[in-house]
Amino acid sequence: MKLRANGLEIEVEMEGSGEPLLMLMGIGAQLVHWPDGFVERLRAEGFQTIRIDNRDVGMSTHLRHLPAPDMRATLLRTALGLPISAPYTLADMADDALGVLDALGIPRAHVLGASMGGMIAQTFALRHTGRVASLTSIMSTPGDKRYAFAARPSALGALLGRPPRTREEMVVHFSRIYRAIGSRTHATDEAILRQIAERSFDRGLNPPGFARHMAAICASGSRRSALRTLRVPTLVVHGAQDPLIPVAAGRATARLVPDARLLELGDMGHDLPQPLWGAVAGAVRAIAERAPSA
Repeated sequence: MKLRANGLEIEVEMEGSGEPLLMLMGIGAQLVHWPDGFVERLRAEGFQTIRIDNRDVGMSTHLRHLPAPDMRATLLRTALGLPISAPYTLADMADDALGVLDALGIPRAHVLGASMGGMIAQTFALRHTGRVASLTSIMSTPGDKRYAFAARPSALGALLGRPPRTREEMVVHFSRIYRAIGSRTHATDEAILRQIAERSFDRGLNPPGFARHMAAICASGSRRSALRTLRVPTLVVHGAQDPLIPVAAGRATARLVPDARLLELGDMGHDLPQPLWGAVAGAVRAIAERAPSA
């Protein structure tokens, strides 16, 4: 369903009847990038899952009237410490998520984000603390520039590769990305990747949105100081095999947030391998139990 949020149309899929869990995906990624089996595990843990397409991807509003920054120039300017001109920031995207909760009449939710979604989730918790029961940040960063340039060249190159133009190109592109960024221990389930790739293509690709997401990340800066003030039950999940965002970024995030729990998984890359779904879902449930009563 589409909801009006923060002046945009945001696509939402809400399933289950437990405690609301708002789920935010990463750069250029759609809500279908959450593996269905993982989402089912979360519902089995007693959550009502609320997945959204971020602005500029999938079936949410594509902001075609805004410029698409050159991604390599954006990264270079960030590395040099130069100002980034971004059409919007992570704060705007966090406010989109707030608008979704408002539209649904949900006063407070558990918030979970992966990769860029973790950055949005952190920003949401900092901007709208009273609306957050617990925070889970998966394979993300506290916004420090140093982590933006620690990716292995093969991982970053796959992510920044030429966007696909056909459904089959999308399958090949998606598989190539996950071979570069995924876990080395657990073989990528090609059937799941194909399903997600095909669904993403059918729902609507928007390569300029990816570039705007990249600019939003780079323009939003560090959350290091602000995270030290956060008083929300927080779980940080990160894989020791992550070639895109180093595990040091997850460790730093967990150190910064008071009383945060770190779940470091030695056999996880920049993905959610099926054998780890139960451990991650259980940890999300455990941190939710620490949330004070509304």
